[in-house]
Amino acid sequence: MTSVEIASQPDTWRRAAQSVASFADVLPRRGERVAVVGCGTSWFMALAYAQLRERGGHGETDAFAASEFPADRHYDRILAITRSGTTTEVLDLLAKVKGTVATSALTADPATPVMTAADAVAVLDFADEESVVQTRFATTVLALLRAHLEAENALPAGVRPLAQAVEDAQRALDLPLSGEVTGAEQFTFLGTGWSYGLALEAGLKMREAAGAWTEAYPAMEYRHGPISITGPGRVTWLFGPEPDGLADDIARVGGLFVSLSADGADALDPLADLIVAQRLAVILAEARGYNPDRPRNLSRSVILATESV
Repeated sequence: MTSVEIASQPDTWRRAAQSVASFADVLPRRGERVAVVGCGTSWFMALAYAQLRERGGHGETDAFAASEFPADRHYDRILAITRSGTTTEVLDLLAKVKGTVATSALTADPATPVMTAADAVAVLDFADEESVVQTRFATTVLALLRAHLEAENALPAGVRPLAQAVEDAQRALDLPLSGEVTGAEQFTFLGTGWSYGLALEAGLKMREAAGAWTEAYPAMEYRHGPISITGPGRVTWLFGPEPDGLADDIARVGGLFVSLSADGADALDPLADLIVAQRLAVILAEARGYNPDRPRNLSRSVILATESV
């Protein structure tokens, strides 16, 4: 299932772009001060979108894990991302702020409590998944949000149009992964700006699906300690632009540097680069005898035995 869902992402991204106009009442308006919230993968997509929106001049935008939302801070809109529509922390937050701030939600399932918990909801049911591990829903949400910024002429400089990202996603499905990468014992993912959220998500996918030893950091923070873990048989994977001297520093300590989305004629869009990491997670899971569709210790949604306030 997971492999099939990964392979469907070029199509779901296209459908997301085609849906922008129909979701206009749900998506943040230009100039609004927005908080984007989610849990796990959804939080990492929130981090990426917040960077894209604010850097594009669309308005001040913050991202929080739903459980860490600062209740005393004012926003014009809270945008919640929740594939299942049942996540306890998201529903609790929406209940707490109801009637005091405009709320929107992006979900995959129209038969869930988020439909009434938020003021406005966009249902991306075409990107829903059978697998416990999120792949296409999360990236399709970010594709939708990118397409909305693009339609408002508010993409940051250097970020590719979504149509190019879709083409890159198709290429990412066929990009070969070397034995050095698939046989590595440890992976560190790096990103800058909006791609830092993607680095966090790549690390999470590898841990969820394959039980892999992964870490993730802002690219410029890597040399402030995390490089100490790098060495032979270990991978440092960069999403987005390459800081000066980074490749040389990794080579010096014997690590393997992967940079598929840095500047260059053949570079992938960072969101398409994430697809390659998703594929790697499945490859590692299967090599280790794990089921990437049903990872151990995980369920589709985290529903806690607590009362909403």
